[in-house]
Amino acid sequence: MFSDIIHPNAGTSQQLRFGIVLLPNFTLTAFSGFVDLLRLASDEGDMSRPVRCSWTIVGESLVPVRASCGIQVAPWTTFEEARAFDYVVVVGGLLHSGPSASKAMLQFIRDAAKTSATLVGICTGVFALMRAEVMDGYRICVSWFHYWDFVERFPAVDERNLVADRLFIIDRRRITCSGGRASIDVAAAILLRHVDATIVQKALRIMLIDNAQKGNAPQPYPPGLEPAAHPKVRRAILLMEQHIGEPLSLGELAQRLEMSVRQIERLFVAETGKSPLAYGRQIRIRTASWLLTSSDRTVADIASSCGFSDASHLGREFRKEFGESPNAYRVARPQSQSAALVAT
Repeated sequence: MFSDIIHPNAGTSQQLRFGIVLLPNFTLTAFSGFVDLLRLASDEGDMSRPVRCSWTIVGESLVPVRASCGIQVAPWTTFEEARAFDYVVVVGGLLHSGPSASKAMLQFIRDAAKTSATLVGICTGVFALMRAEVMDGYRICVSWFHYWDFVERFPAVDERNLVADRLFIIDRRRITCSGGRASIDVAAAILLRHVDATIVQKALRIMLIDNAQKGNAPQPYPPGLEPAAHPKVRRAILLMEQHIGEPLSLGELAQRLEMSVRQIERLFVAETGKSPLAYGRQIRIRTASWLLTSSDRTVADIASSCGFSDASHLGREFRKEFGESPNAYRVARPQSQSAALVAT
């Protein structure tokens, strides 16, 4: 592995070498956005020559890898023949459909971690980095959409190192990204470490993007929540979602956002018409209502997972919101109705 073999389309004066690993059912947007920014920043004009950086698709074999949308991308070289890279980028996608990272892929990631390469996990690519056991002691960014999948699969992870309210995290030689369009922002952040900002800006403009977002920009808020324009409020909402089982106090929330309690209270009322506590309570109640009709978990279990002290506590709050007990709600409403309520 990591030999000096170079793809025949590669240029001769690469400054940055990217090895890109595609997981089965990877998301095409995350992959193409990342590569396109490299391509446009790598050369003058629109020649697509790998002058400033090169990119190589690496796989266990040369058999095409299927994206979640059905498009297939063939690796250029194998793990065994791969040369050295400055960045090894793992692009993920669907979690619950088809095969996951193979043993050979995980070994390739482990071998890369032993070199000077920086490892990049995009979308659910971070799950492969975790399975390869190369993320110990590093902060980890996951999409809000996959936060609970991550916690379920890797329960030993220190919650203080897990971030689901930002676009991406750079922690020494590990970069993790929530996915989607944020892959472009990650590519820009990497390039800005090595090339002039005007080059990166030119590439972004060609892609009709004014400016790349910083890593601490908030992820889009989950569906079912009232829109909030202020980035601090949006981050607060995502933190509430992330800590639904063990709600953060107002003081802890303010500290995470680097604001005072009074500032966050004023912002919440201005943006949502509710106090932070009332908004957080609504998130927890709506999540409980969904769990009641989408699972067979007990009311006590749902109460615990949604941050209520016990079933009685959930019952009191539930009656205030819906005018009936959790058990009555479960019997009276089919799953589709409950899902609609969560999405309102």
